[in-house]
Amino acid sequence: MRVVGLIAINAFRESVRDKVLYNLVFFALLLIGASYLIGQLTAGQDIKIIKDLGLAATSIFGLFMAIFIGIGLVSKEVERRSIYSLLAKPIRRYQLVLGKYAGLMLTLAVNLSIMALALYAVLAYMAWTLGPEASKGWETPAVDPMLMRAVVLTFLELGIVTAIAIFFSTFSTPLLSAALTFGLFVAGRFSGDLRQFNQVVESRAAARAAEALYWVLPNLAPFDVRAQVVHGQSVPLGYMALTAAYGLLYIAALLVPATLIFSRRDFK
Repeated sequence: MRVVGLIAINAFRESVRDKVLYNLVFFALLLIGASYLIGQLTAGQDIKIIKDLGLAATSIFGLFMAIFIGIGLVSKEVERRSIYSLLAKPIRRYQLVLGKYAGLMLTLAVNLSIMALALYAVLAYMAWTLGPEASKGWETPAVDPMLMRAVVLTFLELGIVTAIAIFFSTFSTPLLSAALTFGLFVAGRFSGDLRQFNQVVESRAAARAAEALYWVLPNLAPFDVRAQVVHGQSVPLGYMALTAAYGLLYIAALLVPATLIFSRRDFK
C-alpha cells in the first residue's frame, strides 16, 4: 500500500501541474459565478438557478477532468518511455494502475471541494445581499448542507468514469479511450431505458440484448440527484449508501481487469 500511496501522490502532483486542469477549474468557477448573474434575471427562482447551474458545472467539468486526465495517466508513461524506468524499479504493474487511479481521485476530490466551496460562497453572498425577508419564500436555505450529498454522489460517479478511462487506457489509444469513456458515460446515464426496451420492440432477441446491456453498462442515473436537491427533496443516507456500494463494486469490477490487462501488456 505504501508504493500505491507514493504513486498516487506523484500522479496528483502531475495532474496539478497540468494546464488543462487549471483551465477546467477556472471555467467551472467562472460558470458558478455567472450563475449568480443569471439568477438575478429570474425573480423568485434565483437560488434554484444558482444551485442547479453550480451543481451542473461541478458535474460537467469534473467529467472532463476524469476523462482527459484519466486517459493520459497511463498513456503518457508509455509515450514518454518513462514506463521502462518505472517497471525497472521494485514496482508491480497493478500497483502502478491503482496508484494512478488513486492519484486522479485525489485530484478530483480537491477540485470538487474547491468548486463546492465556490458554490457555497456564491449562495452565501446571495442570501446576505437579499436579506432574511427574501429567504422566507425559498423551499430550502441558500447554504443548504444537502448540496454536499449531490457533490458526494457526483464524486462517486466520476470515480466510475475514471475507472472506465483507466481501463481503456491500459490497452487503447488516448483518442479512442476518450471516445469510449464518454460513450459509456452517456449510455450509463440512460441505461435505465434499456430495461423497458422490450415494450417498444417486437424482436425477442433485441429485447434480450438490451436487457444484457442494462446489466453490463454502468447505471449512472442514481448518482444524479441534482433535481431533488435543488427542489428541496430529501436524499436519504440509506439511498446514498446503496448507491455508493454499487459504485464501489463497479469500480472494482473495472480496476481488476485493467490491472490484469496492463500486467500482460508487452512494452517491447
